[in-house]
Amino acid sequence: MLYLQLFWTFFKIGLFGFGGGYAMISLIQGEVVSKYEWLTPQQFTDIVAVSQMTPGPIGINSATYVGYSTTGSVWGSIVATFAVVLPSFILMLTISKFFLKYQHHPLVEAVFKGLRPAVIGLLAAAALLLMTAENFGSFTDSRYQFIISCLLFLLAFVSTSRFKANPILMIIICGLIGLVVY
Repeated sequence: MLYLQLFWTFFKIGLFGFGGGYAMISLIQGEVVSKYEWLTPQQFTDIVAVSQMTPGPIGINSATYVGYSTTGSVWGSIVATFAVVLPSFILMLTISKFFLKYQHHPLVEAVFKGLRPAVIGLLAAAALLLMTAENFGSFTDSRYQFIISCLLFLLAFVSTSRFKANPILMIIICGLIGLVVY
């Protein structure tokens, strides 16, 4: 029963996760942390961190990790990963058949104009969901940790958005700073 529930959960996430893996993060958190309570917020944050550092799309990596930690089995990973990929696979096969033929049709262009802001909204929701005490610390509990976390956030944000710094380099730099200051 758990495997079926895992499959259905990640199938829905894969079906409605427009915008890629980062847009799926808020959907995954809503299902596995809030709805089913398979993971704690701290465990979910750890999954996101590990999923970002490992090769591959973050949504698929997260599904793999959640599947394993929920069931304690590689089969859970396989089920969750297959389920999150299946809708995209089916949709891409279907869409690719018709997209090149109709990409300049006004209805198709209108749909994409509507999807773009929704994708940005999902990405923003994922970012806001991760701005928690588990990731930044609490100003009342540890001002030092909170301030350092905010500074690291600003360093990574400004460096990648303004100066186009390599995200991998930023992960390494912030990890090294964390190693030194914490």
